[in-house]
Amino acid sequence: MWGVYTSRTKLWLVQENREPQTFSLKFKRAEDYPIDLYYLMDLSYSMKDDLENVKSLGTALMTEMEKITSDFRIGFGSFVEKTVMPYISTTPAKLRNPCTGDQNCTTPFSYRNVLNLTSEGNRFNELVGAQQISGNLDSPEGGFDAIMQVAVCGKQIGWRNVTRLLVFSTDAGFHFAGDGKLGGIVLPNDGRCHLENNLYAMSHYYDYPSIAHLVQKLSENNIQTIFAVTEEFQAVYKELKNLIPKSAVGTLSANSSNVIQLIIDAYNSLSSEVILENSKLPKGVTINYKSYCKNGVNGTGENGRKCSNISIGDEVKFEISVTANECPKKGQNETIKIKPLGFTEEVEINLQFICECQCQNEGEANSPDCHEGNGTFECGACRCNEGRIGRLCECSTDEVNSEDMDAYCRRENSTEICSNNGECICGQCVCKKRENTNEVYSGKYCECDNFNCDRSNGLICGGNGICKCRVCECYPNYTGSACDCSLDTSTCMASNGQICNGRGTCECGTCNCTDPKFQGPTCEMCQTCLGVCAEHKDCVQCKAFRKGEKKETCSQECSYFNMTLVESRDKLPQPNQPDPLSHCKEKDVDDCWFYFTYSVNSNNEPIVHVVDTPECPTGPDIIPIVAGVVAGIVLIGLALLLIWKLLMIIHDRREFAKFEKEKMNAKWDTGENPIYKSAVTTVLVNNWWSVCWMYLIRSTVS
Repeated sequence: MWGVYTSRTKLWLVQENREPQTFSLKFKRAEDYPIDLYYLMDLSYSMKDDLENVKSLGTALMTEMEKITSDFRIGFGSFVEKTVMPYISTTPAKLRNPCTGDQNCTTPFSYRNVLNLTSEGNRFNELVGAQQISGNLDSPEGGFDAIMQVAVCGKQIGWRNVTRLLVFSTDAGFHFAGDGKLGGIVLPNDGRCHLENNLYAMSHYYDYPSIAHLVQKLSENNIQTIFAVTEEFQAVYKELKNLIPKSAVGTLSANSSNVIQLIIDAYNSLSSEVILENSKLPKGVTINYKSYCKNGVNGTGENGRKCSNISIGDEVKFEISVTANECPKKGQNETIKIKPLGFTEEVEINLQFICECQCQNEGEANSPDCHEGNGTFECGACRCNEGRIGRLCECSTDEVNSEDMDAYCRRENSTEICSNNGECICGQCVCKKRENTNEVYSGKYCECDNFNCDRSNGLICGGNGICKCRVCECYPNYTGSACDCSLDTSTCMASNGQICNGRGTCECGTCNCTDPKFQGPTCEMCQTCLGVCAEHKDCVQCKAFRKGEKKETCSQECSYFNMTLVESRDKLPQPNQPDPLSHCKEKDVDDCWFYFTYSVNSNNEPIVHVVDTPECPTGPDIIPIVAGVVAGIVLIGLALLLIWKLLMIIHDRREFAKFEKEKMNAKWDTGENPIYKSAVTTVLVNNWWSVCWMYLIRSTVS
């Protein structure tokens, strides 16, 4: 996964001046790096539907991983729970089949190694396909027991010295150290391998491992963990991820159908990040990291240990400083190791301590510089002979009364010797040295130090000054007890160019608004204000035109600005002048528009320029209005007449067409008047009386 350019380094650490020794490490993400992946699955009854999808995982995952590496191996293991009450039912029937009804389940077990790591995907499908679901009584599972055995049983599992991935798949929580007491198990987990016939044989004997114990074993064995869990337990396993370095959490679908994509995404996330760790440091040795990551991102402190978002072929650099604050008792060499979490490559550093300077061999014994030869002058200081003390070996241990000497090491009206920050040697304070070499006690009575000054944002003197004798000496442009008050006024500059809008004072780079109506970072926000134009229009109106609401009190209320009359709007000051300027257009009491500008000069004096003649609206022209109204009425009348005439023409034409149609449809004999009726009535009779009677009637009518 990573190419390590430096594999072994030798450092000489000088203890006397605590000088840090610095070296560089470079890491480069390698292409086609081998991967071992072990799939550890919960086989409790709730995972029944998940098992069906995992049965074909081997070949499918092999196909996907071939896109990343040509050397990929996969293994499989399963877990349920400790085989004691109250985790499972120990009745004989339930031990044979822990499931209810007609479900056929296998005997409960703690952890089973089903398949050692192999490159045969079909073998994975075959063995996993033969697995059966089991069951237990409680909801949390014994997954931690299984993780521990997978981590420490390297030979049985078949881990190689390559990238090691452990996929932990479950839909439940987990038991951890202490939970075993419920089943009468009190012995802590020993962190050793206890696989017999591929089964964890000591689950009933040892408690669950703790999280810290798991972290240790996973780190020792360079295993990176991927927690594939359902949505319900995402929060729990994300908290667990924060405690286990080089681990990831993915959301598993209800039936594990997305497990392949989950593994690919988690692998890409883990492999794109490098985190350095070191072995236990010898006593008195400290180590600091600084990272130079991709895209110019640098880190120090804990962030100096890691780099993220690294692609294949990218190179990152770390600067590592090692400091010796004291020498080992026997002066022997020490070794520390640095490696990236989750990987086997490491750098071994051999520490050789220099506890004596070369100049000690050139020292002058019985030097006159050491009070008449009472010491050896070496490396610029006196090393006193036996029985002599003091900076220049001026005191004898036999002659010195410690109580008399202590008086020279106490401040006036104080009972503390050397302010409790040093030792009184021969009437002089020798200040203590602190573990952090940058922190120093000083002063005649060790009353001063450079680390107990006021702090701001977690930094001594806010990072803007130097701590001298517990008092901050601020850099230019800063003030305050913690140098946290900036004298820079640029942050107080309002949009009109005034400091705090002329409504406040700039204190420590922040506006303190003196006008209660104004607020905001530059005192420009006023919820109840009318604006510059509306605020001053009454005074401008009364001074320029002698009218308005303040006409009677103009001299008393409106004398705060100087006013200049101009002939036209073109003569008003323009926005390109140096002083902030507001152009205003307001209406007076006569509904006339008047124009003015308002500005504040460098002396904070208001200046007003007013156009001397307001623009008043002219009265309406009556004749055009009346003519327009009359013309409109006439036009509307003509339009209505035309419309009526048109409608009448249409109606007449329709009636005429109707008449013509009826005329065409008439059916009578044109040779006889259809309305004529004859006066003769013909009646048929059978005898001569009837004939005479009809003759008489006809004669009478004639």
